[in-house]
Amino acid sequence: MKKVEILYLSHADVKKVGLKMKDIIPIVEQALYEHGLKNVEMPPKPGVHPLKNTFIHAMPAYIPGMNAVGMKWVACFPENYRHNLEQTTGLIILNDPQTGVPISVMDCAWVTAVRTAAVSAIAVKYLARANSRIIGIVGAGVQGRYNLLSLREVLSEIELVKVYDIRNEVLKKYVEENSANTRFKIIPAKSPQEAVEDSDIVVTATTITSKPEPFIKDEWLKKGALALPLEFDCAWEPKALKSCDKFVTDDAEQTRSFTHLGYFPEGVPDIYAELGEIIAGKKKGRETAEERIIDLNGGIAIEDVSVGKNIYELAQNKGIGTKLELMT
Repeated sequence: MKKVEILYLSHADVKKVGLKMKDIIPIVEQALYEHGLKNVEMPPKPGVHPLKNTFIHAMPAYIPGMNAVGMKWVACFPENYRHNLEQTTGLIILNDPQTGVPISVMDCAWVTAVRTAAVSAIAVKYLARANSRIIGIVGAGVQGRYNLLSLREVLSEIELVKVYDIRNEVLKKYVEENSANTRFKIIPAKSPQEAVEDSDIVVTATTITSKPEPFIKDEWLKKGALALPLEFDCAWEPKALKSCDKFVTDDAEQTRSFTHLGYFPEGVPDIYAELGEIIAGKKKGRETAEERIIDLNGGIAIEDVSVGKNIYELAQNKGIGTKLELMT
């Protein structure tokens, strides 16, 4: 029997590889392009829910055009800060597409953070107004931070970022840290409404709760705005989701599959397109300056597998990680 080794990459190893947001955006965009052409195999993610407002998801994907196959096993426990642990933890397992043999196991927390933010940047490229200058962010946690980093890569005319968080200490730290290395103004918003109103692009990065408790209203979103909810329908009222001019999602089947868990109690809005279909040219993106577009991206496995494969290859080339014996 041939000896088989896997490359183990810790959280520190994954970051040490050195992928930057500017590198990650085109990787994820290529994966979404393949998805738009229906050149991927990716079932909706099943999950279990050990505690209220928690989940552990299994996310397999195969992308023939990128020669990448694997699965992410990811947990989200919002109360982990009480245990001095990160909210999101888990693993990405990559396989050899020719033999099925596992080739790498790596921490998924950083990959999850950056690939989610990269999708927001890609959505902005195709769906936001070209002269977008004001960003509203609701939620100053991990995704609130990484989404700002990603949007900076695709928006050259940012003038103002308004940020709201229910935790004053987190909000204060966010404004201080991000203001120190940016050329635009970042201010704390006193309410979600203040963050959303008059913003050209709105990112909501709040908690995915077991039962939606929406609080963002339709009338807050101005004409021509692009909204990017990262928490299914937990933050946006049904009227807001259904009254937009175009409702886009990353994967229609997966979005609809979450209704059986109690999300979208009034039904999923009519889906205009998947983001990948717009990238692939099968559907048009923004067509007028007045359109209000909501792009709800729940997170799909092709993003993790595509980024994970690039990290694995770079780690091999740079001698990063630990080889573990799997079979002898």
